[in-house]
Amino acid sequence: MPKEWVISPTWPDRGAIAQQLSISPVLAQVLHNRGLAAPEAIRGFLGPKLADLRGPESLPNALVAAERIFNAARAGRKIVLYGDYDVDGITGVAILWHAIRMAGGHAEYYIPKRLEEGYGLNCEAVGGLAQDGAELIVSVDCGVTALEAAAVAKQRGVEMIITDHHAPATDANGRQTLPVDTLIVHPALGESITNRDLSGAGVAFKLAWAIGQLAAGDRRVTPEFRDFLVDATGLAALGLIADVVPLLDENRIIAYFGLQGLPGSRIPGVKALIEAASLSGAKLTGYDIGFKVAPRLNAIGRMGHALLAVEMLTRADADEARRIARNLEQHNTARRSLERRIVAEARDMVRATGQDGDGTRAIVLASPEWHAGVIGIVAARLVDEFSRPAVLIALDNGTGQGSARSIPGFHLHDALSACRSHLTSCGGHAMAAGLRIDTNNFDAFKAAFHEHAAQRVTSVDLQPKLKIDDEVSLAALDEKLVQDLGRMEPFGCGNPAPRLATTWVDVVGEPRAVGAKSDHLQVALRQDGLMRKGIAFGLAKHRETLCDHRRCRVAFQPIVNDFNGRRTVELQIQDFQFPQA
Repeated sequence: MPKEWVISPTWPDRGAIAQQLSISPVLAQVLHNRGLAAPEAIRGFLGPKLADLRGPESLPNALVAAERIFNAARAGRKIVLYGDYDVDGITGVAILWHAIRMAGGHAEYYIPKRLEEGYGLNCEAVGGLAQDGAELIVSVDCGVTALEAAAVAKQRGVEMIITDHHAPATDANGRQTLPVDTLIVHPALGESITNRDLSGAGVAFKLAWAIGQLAAGDRRVTPEFRDFLVDATGLAALGLIADVVPLLDENRIIAYFGLQGLPGSRIPGVKALIEAASLSGAKLTGYDIGFKVAPRLNAIGRMGHALLAVEMLTRADADEARRIARNLEQHNTARRSLERRIVAEARDMVRATGQDGDGTRAIVLASPEWHAGVIGIVAARLVDEFSRPAVLIALDNGTGQGSARSIPGFHLHDALSACRSHLTSCGGHAMAAGLRIDTNNFDAFKAAFHEHAAQRVTSVDLQPKLKIDDEVSLAALDEKLVQDLGRMEPFGCGNPAPRLATTWVDVVGEPRAVGAKSDHLQVALRQDGLMRKGIAFGLAKHRETLCDHRRCRVAFQPIVNDFNGRRTVELQIQDFQFPQA
């Protein structure tokens, strides 16, 4: 289905703001599209300052939790950090582990096995930790929905602190239900002026900061702890970007400085991870984290046991960290191969079951042949291809573990909650969620989910849309503009990379299909005597149409190609439009 181009209306003040702030009118337009219009807001966005981070007191219950953890550390009590198995949980556990060690204590960590235990705190694991002598369990990036597990901890006499950012559970009347008699550190559960979009690692960073203040006996931490917090911003940036939280407000500050600090991190595991991704010495971008670094950390949780990744970021020395990084690389290679197979199978199932039709508003699939560790990635691929919410479930011995991804405007957590009677458990966000189900309930769940989606997803929602920030001529594309737009890094959720569109341009010569599978397209475009080259990944299907029409518009991201010392501005093309017949 062709994408509908949605070009942002021209901001009347863009020229004046651009002149006032010495930026390009195109950058002014893009910033306005991101909700930034006031000069001070734009200056703050383009020049983030660590001093603008709100203190830990802004995070509900952070100070109380930090005091309990600090006192437990100093008293030599057995502390266990119970983290999620994704990047956000892994990095959050690492942050708190280092903070507790620097405060004079010692912490162990527990990461559930994704396939055997599933997401979050579980009663059996909490009981086992109590049996092993745990005196304080601190959850990281999970736990706000773990009512039963929290009750088990209380029954066993184990103190528990929950740190999380996920949506709480709700009862039949839509009221929040929280673990009772349990201290909860959560950015969205309080009246404080805080960043409600912190990720799990972001919450851990604020909590570590508060522990450092207690260790110093002052709001200002010691120089040693300050150096650690610099490293911790890098870990938090990994979690923030990987967990796809909005990179705005404090999240932007953490991500901005975290990416700057990662290459010089004093943590051997971080160095090994960057080296494994072939990024040593590079200036890291949000793309590097989201598509090169984070997948390596995530792969071990999907294909093996994420405990190894935590080990790499905590106790491991340089040699051990490199060994673990190589292990992660092997798991990531296996993950990619498995993902390709399941994507192909799922795509065929969507079409075979008619869930790509106009009358269907969602995709719900299940198979005993699928690996639960990668179906979330596959669900995201299906959303991109079919423009509708997707739920994929891996079936195994009478139970199913599912992952879901959504489209804007369709709240997944609410949708799964509406179908809760057919599920064993569920949790997540508006755009991503997970579930467990009894195999016998699959058909009923599928029908209920489809019905819920049919009431809330319209045909307009199903039309794939391509948001475009501005329309430009080829003459406007110079290296200065690319550098100007680059000031918006790091890109990610809430701050996507700017996407521009050309006016009508001419196709020069013959477009070339390139790549191992000849599925990419090289094209030369000309306008008013100026020519620019473009590369369109995965769009070789348009070659014949380009040859026929010889004229088009393109949606693209501008890039600088540095080849043999020659720098040229080119177009990374994402879509084409052709003249109407």
